[in-house]
Amino acid sequence: MAIPTEILYLSQSDIAALGLEMADIVAAVETAFREKGRGQVEMPPKPGIHTRPDAFIHAMPAYVRSLGIAGMKWVSGYPENPLQGLPYISGLLILNDVETGFPLAVMDATWITANRTGAATAVAAKYLARPDPRSLAILGCGVQGRSNLRALTVALPRIERVYAYDVNDDAARNFCREASGGYGLSCEVRGSAREAVAEADIVVTAGPILRNPTPVIAPEWLREGAFVCALDFDSYAAPALFHAAAVFCADDVPQLFYYQKNGYFADIPANPTDLGDIVAGAAAGRKTSSELTVCVNLGLAVEDVVTAHALYRLASEKGAGRLLPL
Repeated sequence: MAIPTEILYLSQSDIAALGLEMADIVAAVETAFREKGRGQVEMPPKPGIHTRPDAFIHAMPAYVRSLGIAGMKWVSGYPENPLQGLPYISGLLILNDVETGFPLAVMDATWITANRTGAATAVAAKYLARPDPRSLAILGCGVQGRSNLRALTVALPRIERVYAYDVNDDAARNFCREASGGYGLSCEVRGSAREAVAEADIVVTAGPILRNPTPVIAPEWLREGAFVCALDFDSYAAPALFHAAAVFCADDVPQLFYYQKNGYFADIPANPTDLGDIVAGAAAGRKTSSELTVCVNLGLAVEDVVTAHALYRLASEKGAGRLLPL
């Protein structure tokens, strides 16, 4: 076998220009969760370093045995970046050949992180939201809020109303303009988290992840049968909300407990369900339309690598990106 001499590089603009559809990302992420539930995924808890308060740089490797996909994302999240006009999230992703271990491609991970996160919420909502949800609350109207709006409207096309809340009023207003103009949805800016969630079938919290949060969302704030997807750990969702859920799950239970050992999630139920088990049919999701259901989506490497692999295949077909010498 000849020694590989080149690697494909895909910039953020290269990736965006490929036109990978959100529906395809949702399908790839759902497949990844199903394979995870079937025991076909190797994915250790992500180690990290922390150079600033509430900031992180994480290594996120994953291998999907049944699909022959392996890679690692090196990703950072810095809450103060937007104050300098920089994105909160940045990073790179490397795909590897599963037979030799040699790198196949390296690509920007910002687009991947945003879109696969929205896709993971859409998968969770498919199994945990009440039937035929019509209303959505987004708390945190940045990149992740927009990605989740996009993914949820693709996966759940009967959503018609959106309630937006952000500590930055301009961000919430801009979000609503996009929801109305780009998606044809009714969108209202709400003045508080409580007002935002009160009428929503689905609640997505997408604020910064905080080491010492002051969560506020209580179960009595929510309408009957609500589904809450927490992307920001326990920064918005109060412990009582987690404990009130008829189904409390995480996208990866081992990583949830890993984070708990490292100072996050001070008070959560002792026996959460793994979303992969629900997707694979090994565990029950929602049973009735009146149940409160909650999923903590920590963000998984397996979501990244299957999305990156779809981009790699598309780029190879289209001749996109640049070949760089190894």
